[in-house]
Amino acid sequence: MAEELLMSDSMIKVYGALRMSVKMLLMWNSEMQIDGGGDAMVGTSLLEASNLVVLREKSSIYSNANLGVHGQGLLKLSGSGDTIKAQRLILSLFYNINVGPGSVLQAPLEDAAKGDLAPRLNCESPSCPEELIHPPEDCSVNTSLSFTLQICRVEDITVDGLIQGSVIHVHRARTVAVNAGGLITASRLGCKGGVGKGHVENAGAGGGGGHGGQGGDGYLNGVSSRGGEVYGIADLPCELGSGSGNSTSEGTTAGGGIIVMGSMEHSLSSLNIFGYVRVDGESNHQAAGNQSATNMGGSGGGSGGSLLLFLHSLTLGNNSLVSSAGGHGGHVGGGGGGGGRIHFDWSNIPTGDEYAPLANVKGTIYTRGGMGSDGGHDGKDGTVTGKECPEGLYGIFCEECPIGTYKDTNGSDISLCQPCPPEEIPHRGTYISVRGGVTQPSCPYVCLSEKYHMPYCYTPLEELMHTFGGPWLFGLLLSGLLVLLALVLSVARMKIIGTDEFSGPVPPPHESQIDHSFPFLESLNEVMESTRTEESETHVHRMYFMGPNTFGEPWHLPHSPPHRIDSIVYEDAFNRFVDEINSLAAYQWWEGSVHSILAVLAYPFAWSWQQWRRRKKVQQLRDFVRSEYDHACLRSCRSRALYEGLKVAATPDLMVAYVDFFLGGDEKRPDLPLRLQQRFPMSIIFGGDGSYMAPYSLHSDNLLTSLLGQSVPATMWYRFIAGLNAYLRTVHRGCLRITLLPVINWLGTHANPWLSLHGIRVDLAWFQATTSGYYQLGLIVNETNEVAQPTSLPNMGGTMTIEELSNHQTVQWQGGQQYTAWSRRRIGGGIGGGIINLYTLPSLEDRKDFSFPIYLILRNARPVGHEDLVGLIISILLLGDFSLVLLTLLQFYSISLAAFLLVLFVLPLALLSPFPAGINALFSHVPRRSAGLARVYALWNVTSLANVVTALIYGCYYYQIQSSSRGPQNLHAWNFSTEESGWWLFPTTLLICKCIQARFVDRHIANLEVQDRTLYSNDPAKFWDS
Repeated sequence: MAEELLMSDSMIKVYGALRMSVKMLLMWNSEMQIDGGGDAMVGTSLLEASNLVVLREKSSIYSNANLGVHGQGLLKLSGSGDTIKAQRLILSLFYNINVGPGSVLQAPLEDAAKGDLAPRLNCESPSCPEELIHPPEDCSVNTSLSFTLQICRVEDITVDGLIQGSVIHVHRARTVAVNAGGLITASRLGCKGGVGKGHVENAGAGGGGGHGGQGGDGYLNGVSSRGGEVYGIADLPCELGSGSGNSTSEGTTAGGGIIVMGSMEHSLSSLNIFGYVRVDGESNHQAAGNQSATNMGGSGGGSGGSLLLFLHSLTLGNNSLVSSAGGHGGHVGGGGGGGGRIHFDWSNIPTGDEYAPLANVKGTIYTRGGMGSDGGHDGKDGTVTGKECPEGLYGIFCEECPIGTYKDTNGSDISLCQPCPPEEIPHRGTYISVRGGVTQPSCPYVCLSEKYHMPYCYTPLEELMHTFGGPWLFGLLLSGLLVLLALVLSVARMKIIGTDEFSGPVPPPHESQIDHSFPFLESLNEVMESTRTEESETHVHRMYFMGPNTFGEPWHLPHSPPHRIDSIVYEDAFNRFVDEINSLAAYQWWEGSVHSILAVLAYPFAWSWQQWRRRKKVQQLRDFVRSEYDHACLRSCRSRALYEGLKVAATPDLMVAYVDFFLGGDEKRPDLPLRLQQRFPMSIIFGGDGSYMAPYSLHSDNLLTSLLGQSVPATMWYRFIAGLNAYLRTVHRGCLRITLLPVINWLGTHANPWLSLHGIRVDLAWFQATTSGYYQLGLIVNETNEVAQPTSLPNMGGTMTIEELSNHQTVQWQGGQQYTAWSRRRIGGGIGGGIINLYTLPSLEDRKDFSFPIYLILRNARPVGHEDLVGLIISILLLGDFSLVLLTLLQFYSISLAAFLLVLFVLPLALLSPFPAGINALFSHVPRRSAGLARVYALWNVTSLANVVTALIYGCYYYQIQSSSRGPQNLHAWNFSTEESGWWLFPTTLLICKCIQARFVDRHIANLEVQDRTLYSNDPAKFWDS
């Protein structure tokens, strides 16, 4: 007994047994040898250190008998050469044991078989020693137990060196860490025979030992030696590995030993392996021989031993190895040893929300059978098992069952994790991992995306549908609601604006009074007979502006004055006046830029902007001529003084403007002003440009009506204008050759036969072609003496100009009657143009532009009457359109916010504007204003088609990509609510609804603008009688 024992470059040699008790033992390049003398009666040596045991610089403690080392502090083998070896070694009660790099803990000794004190291995018993499963608690050295090296009641064990023994047991420890380079091994220290020993035939090769896997058969010269049998319990292995079974042969092999860590009662808290833990069988690579030196085949390999681990958690680091492999058979036909057994007995496996992974495995667990040699068979693989897992967990390490499976029984086999019932998950659902695994068939899931809502993974749109009983019932309820709301709107509309259904002709006016119930097309001037007859008495000439009045091609006047005003203007001053007014008529660059931007973003706004700027421009021209210009181009002093010789006006659609020239009264020209017959041929240019928003129309103001009233009664002229405008409104500039034909026929059958009774005739003509190819349409009014129809005209090969028609003296008419042609001096100012008739019509060029495709959807049609019914249908379509828009937006919002914004704002406001525009148009009081608002409504409707088409294109792209990425799936039965199969339903229905809506809006506009359907009568008498 001593307080401290410090040994440096010294040796203690003990014969017999040693009893030592110190507080601290420090050894520096020293040895302590205990020689029991081979006497079994010699007691076990005990070394007790209450504080510290440290071996350094190749220090060693050696005993050829039993040795117990006990302490309460640290046992440290510092480095290479530091060893503690004994036949049976017990280390106990230390707080920490540290086996440094190159140091060794070993029991039994390498020559253990030669001494009487060597531990006797229990090789022939197939049963498991009880002390391996339930070891005693006292940690004393007991030679009756099967342990050769036991570490007992030690908190932490760190291994950087070697721990080697036949039967190694770690009992009541907290943690064991085998660092990189560290090794705990019982390899080749099992039985040379054993329960599963290999068999050896005479002069044959040996079979491999069996354990967890059957040993491989040996084979030599046609003689086969059977390998060892499988034995032991896979779920609680504690048997030694078996050898080749031929102890008399020189090359005999041994099986692996046993390593047990923890116990049933006291499991390890954690086992961290970054090095190696091995219980492999022995391999033999040499041929064997008997005592008479007769050559034999190679011995079989030993089987792997047992590794039994009772623990809470396991970590296998990279490049780590846990092995119970069979040894390789010897040369010349030796069979491979069978693999051993490894078992992880987990204690207190957490379940449910408390579950945490038991193992972190990045290394290798190895129980492969050994390889046979030269015809010998390989040994079979051993077993790796884990404790039976509770519900929801499976496998060696009690992991959670794979996603999409559940386990409601105890066990570790993967087959116990059964697939979740597919009928309990929506087709847009995906199973999720659950902490502790799934224990019931109702497996938890989430939707594929946040855009779907639990529990059925519906989109917001489908949720809305199923709230009302499914897609079919929802569609039925929505349709009924739309019809009901449309009826309410129609009743409210009739109450507010008092619409009437014009199914018959309008009663004729009484006597000569103009009926103001006529639509505005029948009396475009909306004025009673003019009270300003003095204007027509002083009017000399009307000069029309050229050009379409657009930002790219504004109005402009030609510089050369017409010959009819040569005598009342100064030519130079007139040209200066033209320069000034043309400069004023031109638009600023920013006005066209704003129009271009709006045309891309919101075309109806672009139209409204253009009309506003045109209105401003007309007002500027009027103000300029009325008050700013000094009328210096006029010869009349009175006109220059009173500013009354020039006036600027425009048609209501702002497409055609003109300058009227008047006499001042001091010219002293008895030949002026000209009578109507002296003005022939007289040109009247149509307003509009043949587009949907500005159809062609004849605007007859007070002055024109007063002039023509010299030959034609005002009521008859109004009726003619109404009939002509009814046909002109269906003319489209992109299809002039087709749509002008009814106008030409109507002039020949309805207009000229009656107008000729009053000595005048009208013909369709084109005027004032510009360099851009734009020209205006209008009428040529001339005198006639007979009711006639032309059968042929000269110059049929091309367009007949007004000058050519004036030079022609006679034209043959039906019935052999003659008509005197117009003379050049009576042509209205030499305006450029040509007659349009059945012969010249094919040579007329259609004016198609980028907006022509819109004509396929929007076109001015003839009225159909039934205003209330048409209004009801439009109300239904309008409400349906708005509902489909909202449903489509909701559908694409369920795809993504980006898809929603793309469909909504590819043309900003286009998708939502038709509804308020339609309501505004339906509830407008004045027919003219209501028709204009309806056209804007139609324009918004057709503009929104771009958004709908974008939705279809994006939907095709999105769902094609989605279906390609998912591959074939077993979806539920097809129905209109599923996003994958019926996504196109709402956008397509909306597209069809908008196209049908456009056609009915066209009919509605026609009903508003032409309320007298007798204007389209095929009977001329009925037309004029109405």
